Amino acid sequence: MWLYLLKRTVLAVAIIVIAVTLLFVMIHAVPGDPAVVLLGPHATPELIARLHQQMGLDRPLAVQLAFFFGGLLHGDLGFDVFSQRPVGDIVFEQLPYTIELGLVSILSAFTVAVPLGCYSAMRRNSVIDQVVGVMAVSTIAIPSFVMAVYALLIFAVALGWLPAIGAGNGFWDRLVHLILPSFALGIGWVGYISRLVRASMLETLGENHIRMARSFGISEWRIVANYALPLAILPTVTILGVGLGSLLSGSVFVEVIFARPGIGSLIVNAVNTRNYPIVMGAVLVTTFIVVIATTLSDLVNAALDPRTREGL
Repeated sequence: MWLYLLKRTVLAVAIIVIAVTLLFVMIHAVPGDPAVVLLGPHATPELIARLHQQMGLDRPLAVQLAFFFGGLLHGDLGFDVFSQRPVGDIVFEQLPYTIELGLVSILSAFTVAVPLGCYSAMRRNSVIDQVVGVMAVSTIAIPSFVMAVYALLIFAVALGWLPAIGAGNGFWDRLVHLILPSFALGIGWVGYISRLVRASMLETLGENHIRMARSFGISEWRIVANYALPLAILPTVTILGVGLGSLLSGSVFVEVIFARPGIGSLIVNAVNTRNYPIVMGAVLVTTFIVVIATTLSDLVNAALDPRTREGL
């Protein structure tokens, strides 16, 4: 297990380095000068050159990348000349909003999807199983930003039941403001997780130890809860870690549509203004979160299922 942990750590660091390098090159390939965006089209060449020097844009690209990685080793994500604040402070101010949106979305989806998947597996080919299957495919096929627009129009504009924009103030107000965004972001995962649990549950229910449990007269619900579900849930644990990247990418659209603060809105605004330090800092933090979540899901999967340790 320790050797596996070491390998996963080295792989995580390599992924972060490669991702940051590629992003750095792509950002600088985007047309547009951040100095001109900040100073305006009528800025003098002297002012533009001075801002380039402050932002480090007068150096070669390789030197800029080396300075960026050097700052990372000291925990420095750079300095934002637009707001005259450290990039780390700006990013970590917005990060909690995205984390709470992602956690509420995936936990609510998980809470609904696992019982649906279990019931569909126990009532295979029944009417309810077919209805759940159709709904699952439908929700998976609809993008989160489309779901967000329709949820906003129906529940906020037409019916007026829920707030349309913002993150709210106070615990209960923030919770109410999370209902529509988390629904739009998590509804697709309800279908995906329910079908995954159903398929894994059907396979598990056909194994020998389940047949043995039935021969002892144990009730079906107890067999599912105590013997089948702990094994059937393992693929879902792995998918949750990998799917965090999809949640973060989907949160970009959801945060923009509902005018919520968060990493997604921060990245969109930074890209529009060519604010390189903010884009680099925000994407670096999200990449780090995705890599750590994927690694943890693999470790949890290895801990829950001894069979996966054989290849470690």
